[in-house]
Amino acid sequence: MFILALTYVKPNEEADKLMEPHMAWVKEGYARGWFLASGRKVPRTGGVVLAIGNRAEIEAYVAADPFAVHGVAEYDITEVAVTTVAAGLELLKS
Repeated sequence: MFILALTYVKPNEEADKLMEPHMAWVKEGYARGWFLASGRKVPRTGGVVLAIGNRAEIEAYVAADPFAVHGVAEYDITEVAVTTVAAGLELLKS
């Protein structure tokens, strides 16, 4: 599993201008079966996506996020070898 943590490096107003294409990118990540959960950080300094899949494909997909392409946000990708989960979340196990 991967934790995709994005941090805004430009003001939120810049992120707002790209929110529609960014959300289309997020929805496509779900459609591909890679994204499991996502949302904004509180306070709003970026966001987090929980993802599964091949690391190289995930990294390439992250690089195509409009936020990354336009320099609005930077990503930190952390791989987690999940070994224990609550009932119903077995998909997360490595």
